[in-house]
Amino acid sequence: MTEITVCIVDDNKQLRSALEEIVIMSDGYKCIGTMGTAEEAINNIPPLKPDVVLMDINLGGSESGIDCVRILKPITPGTNYMMCTVYEEDEKIFEALSAGASGYILKKTAPGKLLESIRELYQGGAPMSSQIARKVVAAFQHRPGTVETSGELDQLTNREKEILEQLSKGLMYKEIASQLFLSPETVRKHVYHIYEKLHVNNRVEAVNKFFGR
Repeated sequence: MTEITVCIVDDNKQLRSALEEIVIMSDGYKCIGTMGTAEEAINNIPPLKPDVVLMDINLGGSESGIDCVRILKPITPGTNYMMCTVYEEDEKIFEALSAGASGYILKKTAPGKLLESIRELYQGGAPMSSQIARKVVAAFQHRPGTVETSGELDQLTNREKEILEQLSKGLMYKEIASQLFLSPETVRKHVYHIYEKLHVNNRVEAVNKFFGR
């Protein structure tokens, strides 16, 4: 199993240590840095080049975690950023995704689910807590258009449409595989073809197309 390198950015020392311990104690993951401020993150993440960064939103200073992602993503295009926060407001979610974050989970996420989310993000997915996914889906559902109106969606096979529908519900690859009696690797290959056919790069853009935005 490939070892995924992780950095943690959170101004709460106790929580930062707890997240670090979850990563360190798990096979296949390696914590290579923890930071408590936006300044530390901006200075230290580029040379470390982690695969994944868990980023809090409120870092206790003038610059937020969203500001960090906006600054760091262009400098570190190979690093995947996942917001790990208590905020569930629509504005925060879409601001973070627009800044360059590819995942958004809540701090109350169970350790096992957190690790699965890190791996899915590393493998090209866009994991979100179910509460967050529902908000994203609800926002897209209020947009005009349906699946039938999109020519690109017509190119998808029935299986790909099934998987895209499951993605729109915020399910992870492993959960989709269980629902559809497939292997996670098969789901991953289908998702790759879905992204290719829809000309998108991540789950949020794919769900956007699904709801005809």
